[in-house]
Amino acid sequence: MRWLGSLAGCLMLLASPAALAQESMPRTSWGAPDLQAVWSNMTLTPLERPPVFDGLTTTDERAAAFETSSAASFLSDESDGIGGRQSEWWEVGTHMMRIDGKVRTSLIVEPVNGRLPWSDAGRARLTAGQKDNLSRFDDPETRPATERCLVGGSGSTGAPFFMARYNTHYRFVQTPDHVVIAMEQNSNTRIIPITDAPQPGFRRWMGVSRGWWEGDTLVVETAGFMPGDAFKPASPILVGENARVTERFTRLSAGEMLYEYSVEDPETFTQTWRVQHVLYATDAPVFEYACHEDNHSLPNILRGGREMDASKSRQ
Repeated sequence: MRWLGSLAGCLMLLASPAALAQESMPRTSWGAPDLQAVWSNMTLTPLERPPVFDGLTTTDERAAAFETSSAASFLSDESDGIGGRQSEWWEVGTHMMRIDGKVRTSLIVEPVNGRLPWSDAGRARLTAGQKDNLSRFDDPETRPATERCLVGGSGSTGAPFFMARYNTHYRFVQTPDHVVIAMEQNSNTRIIPITDAPQPGFRRWMGVSRGWWEGDTLVVETAGFMPGDAFKPASPILVGENARVTERFTRLSAGEMLYEYSVEDPETFTQTWRVQHVLYATDAPVFEYACHEDNHSLPNILRGGREMDASKSRQ
């Protein structure tokens, strides 16, 4: 009978890492993969591939050089005080992301060049939108949604969520029929029903999401974005109001979750583009986010705009 034990041992050795990970995956009391934790999306791997790299992966030596130069470049800003690069509020990744043990040079995996596939119309709209966001001070609703405390800056809230330089934490909470993502940035919350109902036709900030399970992967489809949330200042990113975003969340271990998403937006891009990103579990607290409701920031921004108008008229 010893040969049975030997056979069982061989089968264990032949089992794939993915299969073993599924066996050890934490699960909820109702049997779904347990995604509940506080996750951070902080990494030094950028969304788009920098020109210094020529492929999706790189060596440890080149990654170390990039990590050193990126940290030095970020901290070279000599401003200080609140908001300055030397202040304590920034959360900057220290290492490039690894998937399957290989260093990734960009979060974008499609197109293969690791760059956003802008169409001419999409690029023109991005440029016009950035200029509009920086120059219009007519009334509160002409200011970016981030300045109005409606969504998080740099596309760090909503679908998909991009990297920000601070407030990088996302708390996942589950019930049998909902997944909730509570975001540190701007205290935004996404409530995602688990349903096979068709996508509804209305719009709201951060879009309208619905989710379902494909094996041990949570798939979330989001559409119905508000036009005012298309631009992601200060990042040079645009996800149009008619885009469709599909996210996939797969827990890899107690400390890592694979976050994949695709953006289908033919009004802005020449093709659907896709990202792979690893989220890391953290014991760090999710801090309260205070925007400028009930203080003087937005009135002063508009007041400054009126002064600029008056100054131009005097010239």
